[in-house]
Parts: sequence; C-alpha cells; structure tokens
Amino acid sequence: MLEKIEYSDYKLKSDMKTTTMTFLLIFTFGGIFGFVYEELFYRIDLGYFVKRGTTMGPWIPIYGYGSILITVATCRLRKKPLMVFLTGGLVSGLLEYLTGYYLYSVAGIRLWDYNKEILNWGNIDGFICLRSVLFFALSSLILIYILIPFIQHLKDRLSKRTFGIMSLGIGLLFFADVVAADILHLY
Repeated sequence: MLEKIEYSDYKLKSDMKTTTMTFLLIFTFGGIFGFVYEELFYRIDLGYFVKRGTTMGPWIPIYGYGSILITVATCRLRKKPLMVFLTGGLVSGLLEYLTGYYLYSVAGIRLWDYNKEILNWGNIDGFICLRSVLFFALSSLILIYILIPFIQHLKDRLSKRTFGIMSLGIGLLFFADVVAADILHLY
C-alpha cells in the first residue's frame, strides 16, 4: 500500500512500514530535542542541572507526541513558514495545556508548573505560558525544515532494511523506557 506524504518540494511515495519507521524517528528525535531543551532551560532557571522527564533515558514523551501532531498538522503548509510557526505553536500549546490539565485534574500529577519558572508571561494555570508556546512554534520550524529533511536523507541513503532496524531499535528502546518508568512510577 503506497501513500503520499508532502514534506518537501517533491512528493515522497512510501509504503506504510517506511512511513511508520519515519514517524517513529520523528517521535524519538522530538523527545530527545525536548529533553535537551529542558535540561538547558532548567540549568539557566535554577542554576544547576536537573534530570527532566519521567523516563530514565534522554527523552521526554510529550515532545515526541507534539512532534507527530505538528508533522501531521503542518504537512500541507510546508511552503508557508509563518503558517507552520503559527500552527505548530497552536498545536503544541493545546497539547501542553490539555495534557497538564488532564494529568493534574484526573491523575493528581503535576509534571510542570510555569508559576514557579522564569519568563512565564501569559501563564495559564501553570500549565502553559507564552515563552513555551513561542519556543514550540520556533521548534516547529526546526522540525519541518531541518529534522524531517534529515530523516528523509537518512531514509534515502540507507537501505530499507537498515532504516527499519535503526528506527525500530531506537523506537523500541524509547517505548521500553516509557513502560519501565510507568511500572517504576518515576514521575
């Protein structure tokens, strides 16, 4: 089964397995990017490094989910960077607010609180602030114009088998870490 995905100036035809592997890499790299961002931000905010996230590895799942949502929401907007910026900010802002609200109101878990951070203008209930939304909007540009073309380049340079093994290996490691963190209640 072939499907068309528009990410660059040409249409990429890909089978479902390759598309799944591509999305797995987008998810994983998005999670790693979020981890690095948070480590650096909290180093500046607190003055020392703090292990961020609920997993043992260097990734934060919500950033992976955000990367997938932004990819899907902006795939037809690639030629309009301003729309990618605005849509990416909106999608990630909604994801952050709804996830934070749900975790706090339903599960009693508060994984972040912008009330206690620097640069928290536009703070809404501590779940979202303008700085985070603007950062996510800028990150959407990095995702669409740098990360996805890089993943496509990898896909084009590697054999289908190698690309699949690499994607699946990294993705399963991330998934195993999320499951282990849930079992061990690391949050």
